[in-house]
Amino acid sequence: MLPASRPTKLLAADASGIAEAAALLRAGGLVAMPTETVYGLAADATSGTAVAGIYAAKERPSFNPLISHLHDLASARRQGLFDANALALAQAFWPGPLTLVVPASPGCTVSDLARAGLPSVALRVPAHPVAHAVLEAAERPIAAPSANRSGRISATSAAHVLADLDGRIDAILDAGPTEVGVESTIVACLDDAPRLLRPGGVPREAIEHVIGRPLVIAGDAGHAPISPGMLASHYAPAARVRLDADAPEDGEAWLGFGPEAHQHPTSLNLSPTGDLREAAAHLFGYMRRLDEMGLKTIAVARIPEHGLGDAINDRLRRAAAPR
Repeated sequence: MLPASRPTKLLAADASGIAEAAALLRAGGLVAMPTETVYGLAADATSGTAVAGIYAAKERPSFNPLISHLHDLASARRQGLFDANALALAQAFWPGPLTLVVPASPGCTVSDLARAGLPSVALRVPAHPVAHAVLEAAERPIAAPSANRSGRISATSAAHVLADLDGRIDAILDAGPTEVGVESTIVACLDDAPRLLRPGGVPREAIEHVIGRPLVIAGDAGHAPISPGMLASHYAPAARVRLDADAPEDGEAWLGFGPEAHQHPTSLNLSPTGDLREAAAHLFGYMRRLDEMGLKTIAVARIPEHGLGDAINDRLRRAAAPR
C-alpha cells in the first residue's frame, strides 16, 4: 500500500518558502530540503509519527537509524553526549558534511523510531544556508535521509526529488543543485576509539588529523554497524519474542495490532485502528515498555506484510532472531 497521494508544492528558497517549510515540519509534514551533500527528506525527528512518514514515502524496507540535523553545536549537545573526540570533530567540521554518532543524552528528544531504538543518536549540522535557516526556524531536530525512494539514486536537485516523490510529500524547497553530491561521512564516537562507519564528504585523513590517531574502520573490531547507509544493529529485548501470535499465553506480555478483544494486564496495542504509520511510531517505545515488565516472552500479533508493515516485520524478525 502506497502513501496517500497529496499535492507536492514547490517552494522557492526565499524567506517565505523557508518559513512555510519550517511550519510544515512543525506540523508533522514532509519537506525535501537541500543540504550541501544531497537533498534530504525532512521531518520532525521528535515525532515518531512524522518519522514514520519518511519511511512510508521512501518505501524504506527497514527502520535504520536516521541522521538528525541541528542548526548549531549547542543544539546538538542537548541531544547527544560529546566526548573529547566528538567535540573536536564537531568544532573542526561543523557546519559541514560530517555526521557524529554519539550516546543519546538523558534529555534527548529525538524519537525512538528515528534512533531505531538504539541508545545512540546520529547528529549533523549542515553547512547549506537554506538548510540552516529551516533548522533555525523549525526549532527542533530534523531527521532527513536522502530524498529518494529506497534503493534509488540520491537526489541532488529538486527535479530529482520530484521525479521520485511527487504526490508522496508536502513540499520541496528548491535551492538548485547541491554542492558536495555525496552523503556525509559518519564517525561513531561511542568509546575511546572513534570508528568510520561511512566515508563521505569529509576525507578520512582530515578526520584522523584532528583526532591524532587512525580511525577504526567499522567491522574491524567486531562491532555491529549503527548508522544510516549500513545494515543497522537493532533493538534486541531481553525477553524472547514470539511472532504472529493469535493471543498471549500465560506469563507472556502482549503486543497487539488492530481491533482485538484481548483484555490482558501486560499488553500494549501498536494501533487499535490498524494504522501502520501509528504502529511504526509506537514500535520501539512499546517493545521497550513491555520488556521492562520483566516477563520472559513478548507475544506479537500478526502485522500486515505491506507498506510500513514490511519494515515493522523486518524489525520484529530481527528482535526475535536467536542470539
